[in-house]
Amino acid sequence: MKLKFITFFVSLITVSVFSQETEFVAKVSKNKLGLNQRLRVEFSINKQGADNFAPPNFKNFKIVGGPSHSVSQSWINGKATFSQKYSYIIKPLNKGEFNLPSASIEFEGKTLQTQPVKIIVTDEVEVPKNPNDPDYIAEQNIHLVAEISKSRPYVGEGIYVEYRLYFSNNVGIYDNAVTEAPQYNGFWNQEIKRDGSQVKTALYNGEEYRYAVLNKALLIPTKSGKLTIDPMKMDIVVAVPTGRGDFFGNPITKQIRKEYASARKVVNVKQLPLEGKPESFSGAVGEFTYELTSSKNVLKANESSQIKVEVKGVGNLKLFKLPKIETPKELEVYQPERKEKVNITTGGLSGSVTDNYTVVPAYKGKYKIPKTEFSYFNPRDEKYHTIATDDIFVDVTEGKELVTNTSENQVVKQNVVTTGKNFRYIQTSTSLAPLVKSDFYRSPLFYVLLLLPIAFIPIAIIINKKKEERDADIIGSKQRKADRLARKYLSESKSRLGNKEAFYEALERALHNYLKAKLRVETSDISREKISQLLQEKGVEISTIDEFISVLKDCDFARYTPITNVQMNQEYEKAKQVITQIDKQL
Repeated sequence: MKLKFITFFVSLITVSVFSQETEFVAKVSKNKLGLNQRLRVEFSINKQGADNFAPPNFKNFKIVGGPSHSVSQSWINGKATFSQKYSYIIKPLNKGEFNLPSASIEFEGKTLQTQPVKIIVTDEVEVPKNPNDPDYIAEQNIHLVAEISKSRPYVGEGIYVEYRLYFSNNVGIYDNAVTEAPQYNGFWNQEIKRDGSQVKTALYNGEEYRYAVLNKALLIPTKSGKLTIDPMKMDIVVAVPTGRGDFFGNPITKQIRKEYASARKVVNVKQLPLEGKPESFSGAVGEFTYELTSSKNVLKANESSQIKVEVKGVGNLKLFKLPKIETPKELEVYQPERKEKVNITTGGLSGSVTDNYTVVPAYKGKYKIPKTEFSYFNPRDEKYHTIATDDIFVDVTEGKELVTNTSENQVVKQNVVTTGKNFRYIQTSTSLAPLVKSDFYRSPLFYVLLLLPIAFIPIAIIINKKKEERDADIIGSKQRKADRLARKYLSESKSRLGNKEAFYEALERALHNYLKAKLRVETSDISREKISQLLQEKGVEISTIDEFISVLKDCDFARYTPITNVQMNQEYEKAKQVITQIDKQL
């Protein structure tokens, strides 16, 4: 029975592998290099059974390593993959542009060929004496880059900066931490939310790299001139190849810790033009619409109406003033209520900003609220635009008549006329008596309150006895204490379940905060090996330490891989259990 199952399983893998489309490709470690540098060329086919591999003619290049042959096969999430690779290390002999010719291989009676690869060879570059130096390899294969959307914006014009970590296929990343966040002096700034840190592929300096977006922020310059964006700095644990391979031909790597920094960026901010600048301009930059509306145009005296001043669009919505309305003195106007519905995007702030005025008329009549103007500067056409509204009329149909001086159109004050009935004689004494009379003494409530303390005595005895039993249970007490401590440190991460990036950041911070409180050291600044050593010195079991380090590694790995809510819940429970176990042993 077992033999049949194994035969079926192997057949299933074979069918799955052969169902893939045949690919025979050539890849190089870099497309551009100096005359004194080397590069790795790899030819791979994704089908089993290919034979008679013929390398290309390495004209203008010298083979300094290889060929090395490796075969790998895997089964992940029900999908089988196969790869057969032939690798060479070559060195250029001359400067110039060269096309690496096609390699060939035979598969199922057909001859497959790779596409030629373009390689640019420049003058000699400065390299260390040992080309396999891990620091040199890490420096050449990982780049922290700050990219800005526009280098010459206007004052008030929104741009964005994006920090990308590029890393080639030759190295791996096992840990990273931001040691110095960038500073945005002279900018209004706000971080742009991202949907996780997905790993993508792109060209960098003409070579294919993988990259992840680490941070993205909206920047709005508040002054003109040269504004500097300081670098972001990171500590990264990099796995670099040692030049040796294992039994199966896979490269053996070595982990090193290295600091990286993005380049300092300079943004040349242009001043807004003075020519054509309207008097009503208050600093709005972008593309907007403007409205002045009233909730009621016909109402009664002492009935309120809402006058709304609203600006919609995309731009620096939070950095300018809205126009103010002017009303006749017969209308009582309250301070406006500000409402903002603003979203942060790469194009700037989008949404609306509104001032709501409450207007209450006191007299009957028809009143005019004069029109207003709103001006803004559009960076696309580099022009000022002005939007004017219409007058708003408020018709008060019922209420007291307004007595005015027709010559000056002003309200005339009138003296109060007494009729003899305005005020009546105020009585100075009363003969009031209570409707219901009752005494508290000897009432039912009196006896209940009198006997209540006596009834509490047996309850207090029972509670005290239960407490003594709980205190005597030393093991259970330690377990409850450890559980409470785990819930305390993991409360933030639990609240962020479902948001992958925020959850794993909170989970990792909780683990370090727990160790900081227990060991009285700042564990976020030390390596995992040092953490393991400290816990061993405190008498924590090796298996528990391994579980703790495993959770820390999962936090780093999850930032670059898709994770489900179920996996996040499992990771939370795993962290809770390991904190409980450590606390019981400390």
